[in-house]
Amino acid sequence: MLTQEQNDELTQVGPGTPMGTLLRNYWYPVAITRELEDFPVKKARLLGEDWAVYKLPNPGPDGRPAYGIVDERCPHRGASMVYGMVEDDGIRCGYHGWKFDQDGTCVEILAEPDSSPKFREQCGIKSGEAQELGGLIWAYVGDGPAPELPRYSAYVMEGIRDIGHSFLPCNWLQIMENAVDPYHVESLHGMYFEFLAHHKNFEMPSAFKSNKHEKIGFDVFEHGIVKRRLLVGQDEESDDWKIGHPLVFPYKMWVGGNGVYQMQIRVPVDDTTTWMLFYSVHNPDGIDVPEQAHAVDYEYEWIDDKGNYIVDYIEGQDIMAWVTQGDIVDRTREKITKSDIGVVTLRKMFREAMDDAAAGKDPVAVVREPHDDIVLPLERDKFGRGAEFATQWIDRGSMRYSPQADDLKKLHLEAAANRGDASDKF
Repeated sequence: MLTQEQNDELTQVGPGTPMGTLLRNYWYPVAITRELEDFPVKKARLLGEDWAVYKLPNPGPDGRPAYGIVDERCPHRGASMVYGMVEDDGIRCGYHGWKFDQDGTCVEILAEPDSSPKFREQCGIKSGEAQELGGLIWAYVGDGPAPELPRYSAYVMEGIRDIGHSFLPCNWLQIMENAVDPYHVESLHGMYFEFLAHHKNFEMPSAFKSNKHEKIGFDVFEHGIVKRRLLVGQDEESDDWKIGHPLVFPYKMWVGGNGVYQMQIRVPVDDTTTWMLFYSVHNPDGIDVPEQAHAVDYEYEWIDDKGNYIVDYIEGQDIMAWVTQGDIVDRTREKITKSDIGVVTLRKMFREAMDDAAAGKDPVAVVREPHDDIVLPLERDKFGRGAEFATQWIDRGSMRYSPQADDLKKLHLEAAANRGDASDKF
């Protein structure tokens, strides 16, 4: 149980708050790459602040597409920069034509072409840094110098990319606490799934049946916390225990197996809104994965037209649990037990990281060294279920809303056949 002050400290992400100060040490996705190819300016809300993210018409010095991000409000009269005009070297406010470069410096005042550089220096707009990686536009809006944008394997590996996303009306932290809560798989995705299947007359995914836990474990490492589980029928050489999968500090989880690799990305939009992305890459053994021109993105459904939660798929069950806790969980009323050791470990990590950020130190998982790929631990044989796990995750997961869902299932089925996985059930 926490005090109200402790709960506020953990959940408030705005400027000047302890958690907000910490979270501004990291990069966040703020748009899908496709969106800025369709139109070069988009509104983005991040960490309780409103921004305009944009794509420049010409590549940067490295030959890659160039992007920028500025405060939504023009410093002249406060009009929205989301309705600005992107030019070769910056963005111009649509209202009066004030122009700003990628650093936020005012470089031209349309009505006063002879304005002095000294005056324009006082007219800059708040800005951050923006880059493209893996089909997403990422932004850093903290104090400089910006760290490296972490190139986790999900964003740079070969495979078919599939990005499901939606905005959820709850605080990001209650979603992150779910990432270090192994037992909910046994109840929510097991017993409750079977209960629904029985009463609503659909087939329960066999890969999620009978996942009874014998023990769980958590190991702190340089990018967060590795979560391990040992299920009944497994031994300590099983991937679920020997390898596990990590919570990637401060707002992601790397999960998957059997040819599906997924980074779950929980972007803190503000105190009561989270942009929840399921960023999946499909690359099963046994088949040459075709090249993909662009990542496929789509909104998954989580609530029906009657206001009921859609709980007949895996992530829909998670969303129900996250959102029904309230927009911000009242942790002054919770009853923490020894089975919640992962949640306790995560809260301790956040408190220590907030102290580091307040002292001007780099907190955990801030990457300063240039790199090509950051490889994180991840089970390959999830729950010991084989390729069955992959196809059922598509059928009874958020990926069922993907426009390429059928093609993804065919990919895994063909790969399994090529591997000779005749024992797998599909």
